[in-house]
Parts: sequence; structure tokens; C-alpha cells
Amino acid sequence: MRIGHGYDVHRFKSGRKCILCGVEIPCDFGPDGHSDADVPVHALIDAMLGAIALGDIGKHFPDTDDKWKDADSIELLMHVCLLIKNKGYALSNADITIVLEKPKLSPYISQMRSILANATGVDIDCINVKATTEEKLGFTGDGSGISATAVVLLLS
Repeated sequence: MRIGHGYDVHRFKSGRKCILCGVEIPCDFGPDGHSDADVPVHALIDAMLGAIALGDIGKHFPDTDDKWKDADSIELLMHVCLLIKNKGYALSNADITIVLEKPKLSPYISQMRSILANATGVDIDCINVKATTEEKLGFTGDGSGISATAVVLLLS
């Protein structure tokens, strides 16, 4: 068994799509980044790569490579699942925490879990997604950005 932890952060930018866990959230701003900037998926990817000691998302999908410009992070996640499979492991479960003041994510959590379960090939009961605020503290609290953490268990 292998355990991994991932973290990602992006600033918000007006006019960007807000894509979180593969779901486009209706709002006037979104995470800024080279790819679609899907922060919780990036944290999940880092957790999975870390669990099998394959580095991090920047090593596999560098933001200096135009190949990954505007990339769909769910596709990146599916690629990482293949890397894990090739190392003899599979995702057992994942727990993801998204930190932001707004928009409110509760209406989208079920859809997020379903998309992540489909992308990783696990039952929806193996994927947990939750959202929280930082009570108006820090860059997430003042609304200028978003962060996410992920913890995974991989089994051989």
C-alpha cells in the first residue's frame, strides 16, 4: 500500500472558466494557469504521483511546454492512472479538500465525485470531495485564489 498527499494553488482571474474536478462552475472568474487550472485535480495528480515516487505534476506536464496549454486536467488524471497501473498499483480511495470563499460548491460535489470516479476507474464511494472556506483569512479568504489538498491510498 502507498499513501500520497498533494497540494495545489492558483490565483483567480476575471474572465477565466472555473473548472473544478472536471465541472465548469458558473461564475465570472476562475483559476489562472497554463492548463485548465483545475486545482483539485492537480492536487489529486500530485498525491497519486507522490504515492508511487514519480515526482509531481510539473515534471510530467510542465507549464513551459505548449503541448499542455489549456489541457483538460481530467485527461491528465487519466494518464497518471495509467502510470500507476504500469507500476502495479491502483487507486483505492481519495479525499480532496477545496479551499475558497466563493463560489459555493455544494450543488456540484456529486457531479465532481462522479467525474473523478469515472476518470480513475473506481466506485464513487471511493472518492470524497469537500469544500471549505478560511473564514476570510489569507489569499483564499480574501477571494484572490483557491487551494486544494488531496490524500490518496494506492494498493498493489
